[in-house]
Amino acid sequence: MACNLQTSFLPALKFPAEATLDKRRGNGLVVCSVASAADSIMTESTPTGSAAVVRSRPLSRREVETSERKMTDTTGKFGRFGGKFVPETLMTCLSKLEAEFNLVLHDPEFQEELATALRDYVGRETPLYFAQRLTDHYKNESGCGPEIYLKREDLNHGGAHKINNAIAQAMIAKRMGRKSIVAATGAGQHGVATAAACAKLSLKCTIVMGTLDMERQASNVLLMKLLGAEVKSVDGNFKDATSEAIREWVGNLETNYFLIGTAVGPHPCPSMVREFQSIIGKETRRQAMERWGRKPDVLVACVGSGSNALGLFHEFIADEDVRMIGVEAAGFGLESGKHSATLAKGEVGVYHGAMSYLLQDEEGQIVGPHSIGVGMEYPGVSPELSFLKERGRVESYSVTDQEAVDGKQLPIAISIMLIANCGRSMCVVSKSVFCFTVGLQHTNYCAD
Repeated sequence: MACNLQTSFLPALKFPAEATLDKRRGNGLVVCSVASAADSIMTESTPTGSAAVVRSRPLSRREVETSERKMTDTTGKFGRFGGKFVPETLMTCLSKLEAEFNLVLHDPEFQEELATALRDYVGRETPLYFAQRLTDHYKNESGCGPEIYLKREDLNHGGAHKINNAIAQAMIAKRMGRKSIVAATGAGQHGVATAAACAKLSLKCTIVMGTLDMERQASNVLLMKLLGAEVKSVDGNFKDATSEAIREWVGNLETNYFLIGTAVGPHPCPSMVREFQSIIGKETRRQAMERWGRKPDVLVACVGSGSNALGLFHEFIADEDVRMIGVEAAGFGLESGKHSATLAKGEVGVYHGAMSYLLQDEEGQIVGPHSIGVGMEYPGVSPELSFLKERGRVESYSVTDQEAVDGKQLPIAISIMLIANCGRSMCVVSKSVFCFTVGLQHTNYCAD
């Protein structure tokens, strides 16, 4: 169960009503993160419907710097979020992991080995692709509109961004003398990445996956097995698989290593995942400076539980002139009770060892998430994203299942694999095209 903290000792969170979008279009630079081959729908849809906008005051420079310091604090807190809400028996294990993590961050030998693996095994850096047809689609009658670039994480080995983190954590596990890796996966992309990392480093690999997700992602299950992993099924979906993987890990702490793929869980897990995924944003900054001589104006990423979004956003948190937009799964609608829009509709609570926004009822019981996008069904979200959302640094939008499906009906913008998930990031462009041109830096506005 989750602990409903909003109705106990924490004050209720209040946010202003939905922001009004300035109906002006201009020439801005928008970067969308394509997290995986499964996230790679490029369409030119213009679905209708209201977006869920959550925006408070922006972070000040001092707050950003304070947040950065807290990211390496032993409590792992991001404001009031994060922490270690675990049994005493796990504290020693997590402390050892934290110490090893802090060590490898400053170990030249480890960093060189990781850089080599990312280059030669993962296939980094990934290109920043200019989506010409998508850019043309969103131009107004005056020929003005945002330039849209896609960070092609789907071109990594394994077809997703997940291997950025998986290979690094597998290397840490081997340094710590662990022989067996345990991981949970939803869409199967983290499972494939973990299996690939374990195959490279000769580690035993066990992947736990929900039965529903196994049916929907049979090809990824096969690939995990071909890479040498044992795939265990558990009734339910990703949240249930995560709980079972934690139990598997706790069963033998001396030899097992729990390789978490998303930025949730007790400290140091969220900080580790974010750190190893932050290469996405670092490359994006460098590529942007090389291609057009300045930062992007807007960053867009889908938000399941946070690894993809934080990977792109983290490098730009202190750049207050760069807007960061997270797109969540609204399922059957935000008021239906069947969605995965944790940032938009969640309340503060504790789940899987950390405090964050959660989908929960009045008694603190977890509300089952829903999304047509496999891997988006998780009731929590990253503690760091929770903090950034509360401080107004990250804007939150949501897209329903139907809007994501409708986004596939127009001609494909680029020739890559089609699946419902990436329609989310593209749909937010369709639904809030004005939003991407409001307040952009170095922008010449054109009137409609």
